Amino acid sequence: MKGFLHKKGVTLSARVYFIDGLSYMALGLFSSLIIGLIIKTVGDQLGWIFFTDMGVLAMGLMGPAIGAAVAYGLKAPPLVLFATVIAGAAGAQLGGPAGSFVAALLATEAGKLVSKETKVDILVTPFITILTGFLVATFIGPPINAGMNSLGSLIMWATDQQPIVMGMLVAVLMGWALTAPISSAAIAMMLGLEGIAAGAATIGCAAQMVGFAVSSYRENKMSGLLALGIGTSMLQVPNVIKNPMIIIPPTVAGIIFAPLGTTVFQMVNVKEGAGMGTSGLVGQIMTFAAMGFSLSVLMKVLLLHIVGPAVVSLVVSEWMRKRSLIKEGDMKINIGGER
Repeated sequence: MKGFLHKKGVTLSARVYFIDGLSYMALGLFSSLIIGLIIKTVGDQLGWIFFTDMGVLAMGLMGPAIGAAVAYGLKAPPLVLFATVIAGAAGAQLGGPAGSFVAALLATEAGKLVSKETKVDILVTPFITILTGFLVATFIGPPINAGMNSLGSLIMWATDQQPIVMGMLVAVLMGWALTAPISSAAIAMMLGLEGIAAGAATIGCAAQMVGFAVSSYRENKMSGLLALGIGTSMLQVPNVIKNPMIIIPPTVAGIIFAPLGTTVFQMVNVKEGAGMGTSGLVGQIMTFAAMGFSLSVLMKVLLLHIVGPAVVSLVVSEWMRKRSLIKEGDMKINIGGER
């Protein structure tokens, strides 16, 4: 059985399913729902109906995009990949983003098991893939989606009741998720985070990215500043494993500014931007979409998402360097194969 599964590329690995799978799900989300919302927002603000219609279309194809992304990430053969588009669509329709992910994942693995095992592969493989996805979407998707939404609602309710403590907690956990090799964007979408909880998550994620970018500038210079600041703080994962202390500066920044966002400045966001941080500036664009475009909101975003975390992270990291808690080279990242 192990040999057969290995031949089919079915790993039964939690890492592959919940780290790699969620990462590719996030790519599917960005390629449909998130970019679609950005395009629609631009169209609405500028009165460009063409952009509005294009954005609405992209948003509506979230399920197929998730299906294709997950299947691609799991190295599905062509027939399985194309059929998983339908499985992802069914999952999204019946179970939301979480249902789409689970339906696509299980459909992909089922399709891989039967791929090229019969003489009528062109019929059997897409049929089994679609059947599995639709069954999962019908019977498993709705309760999974309901559970994720309930958890998200609980987090948002708790943040409303205890904005300081929960703001800190949400910022730290979502920030760590963004830096870790899992997808904070996918988590925020599946939980359906909205309001000040989403605002706190955005601050925590932005603090990780901006914090690492600034505190590691002496090692990584401008290329690292851009790669970490508007790319992903995940580039620091190997360094965090070597010296976990380096994650302290951006985490402290998130802890400081998240409560300010949930209380003083009342920062909110939508689920599409809650887990993005400053990656492609999506978190900031979605904040403007949620709070409106104004000079006041711009100043809040600059303070809580960029300038504040940058200053705090730099001060804390320099203090830690002077005490040898962080040493020269601890935050050096590998960009484009550089050593």
